[in-house]
Amino acid sequence: MGANAQTSVPVFTAGQVLTAQQQTEINTGIPVFATTTTRDAAFGGTGEKTLAEGQFAYIEASNTTQYYDGAAWQTFGGGLTLVKTQTIGTAVSSVTVTNAFSASYENYMIVATGGTNSGTSGGAMSLGATATGYYYAGIYVTYGSATVNGYRASNATAWADVINITANNTDGCAIIRAPFLAKTTQISYNVAQSDTGSYALQAGGFLNNTTSYTDFTITWIGATATGGVIRVYGIQNS
Repeated sequence: MGANAQTSVPVFTAGQVLTAQQQTEINTGIPVFATTTTRDAAFGGTGEKTLAEGQFAYIEASNTTQYYDGAAWQTFGGGLTLVKTQTIGTAVSSVTVTNAFSASYENYMIVATGGTNSGTSGGAMSLGATATGYYYAGIYVTYGSATVNGYRASNATAWADVINITANNTDGCAIIRAPFLAKTTQISYNVAQSDTGSYALQAGGFLNNTTSYTDFTITWIGATATGGVIRVYGIQNS
């Protein structure tokens, strides 16, 4: 926990002598908690405030400010919250992004940019250690032709072409739904490769199991990646 983190929100009474910990809790303004678990445990106990509409809290684990609307905690401002930044190494054929998914969010956006890579390659995405059960379908158009082409796979080892690389960029944007939940994980993604002889595509699919995942891996074949950045954002429910 950080220096301002606390585990309770006390109720003070007239004439009460404050301890050093209580003085810290007053000085923090909005109560700061390590996780949503410690937040929930800080209200309603002996000597603690009753949780009520309008209460604010800051969560260190997700770097978010939240408020209680009388029925549930909501994240202030909504939208996207950056939860993980992964810099790709030097001349690597794969990168694993750990601790990307958690109970803090149901759905996520993954965006990849930058890098000076050895060539052009499609990047396959897999979750955890799972190497089977990936289904996907999509369409693509090459920059030199107006012909629309399709591609698909059933029970594959990964989702194809999610984060691709070219000599001067790393390309990819994906929405992944329910990766941490014990449900079927779905994905939608698009890529516009930064290569005059390449293509733009849109695709989607699912992973045919109900496993909970925290990590994902991108694998390239025929070229290596250097220095690009993969960012993972949690999508707020409200």
